Amino acid sequence: MTRETSIVRSLVEMADSLVGDFDVVDLLTGLANRCVNLLGMSAAGVMLASPDDELRLVASSSEAMRILELFELQTREGPCLDAFLTGEPIPHEPLRAGEGRWPRFAAVAIEVGFHSACALPLRLRERTVGALNLFSVDEAAMTDDDAIVARAFADLAAVSIVQHQAAAHTRLINEQLSQALTSRVVIEQAKGVIFERAGVNMAEAFERLRAHARRNNLHLTDVAQAAIDGTLDDSVWTSAPPAKQS
Repeated sequence: MTRETSIVRSLVEMADSLVGDFDVVDLLTGLANRCVNLLGMSAAGVMLASPDDELRLVASSSEAMRILELFELQTREGPCLDAFLTGEPIPHEPLRAGEGRWPRFAAVAIEVGFHSACALPLRLRERTVGALNLFSVDEAAMTDDDAIVARAFADLAAVSIVQHQAAAHTRLINEQLSQALTSRVVIEQAKGVIFERAGVNMAEAFERLRAHARRNNLHLTDVAQAAIDGTLDDSVWTSAPPAKQS
């Protein structure tokens, strides 16, 4: 399969997932993974805004990315925040520890192996609901073609989050976003359970939960809650999942 075919297929798969009761965390995790697998980025992550317009981490392509984005939120400094606040793309920028527009953030990013970054807002018309972070271990910028694809991924993700906006009251949309943020907390707790019982790292724990949810056509959040409640089948953490899914 050519790269171009893979990109088109990914867009179609994302669009097909936009059914009434789709799983926001799973959709955005797939988005982050596609940015790594198809665009040559080293890591990607997605943040969503809560009803009070505070960004929260919802999806990341790796554990290192998750920790870095949490630091970005804690220090209120970084490309994802800028993309959300301005509603505009933050162009590729090499990172220099203690320098540039994000001196503290850049220092930590370099420490975990990233040397350049860019970000895209998740925006539909005048509403910005989050942002997509993209990082690379080198300083090379994305090609123009890859930047267009990244923009398409971000736009489709924005549409997915606010797809009911025309027919639903704003309060209902805020409830959907709040549910996604609550789901993330449940998933993090479940990762800790798998980490303790299976002796695997947090990234592997998440992949096992997600693989089980997909194999059995279950919501990721429901599987995570079952892990916390102790009702999830032991095979979920005693056997490795198939190859990583996008």
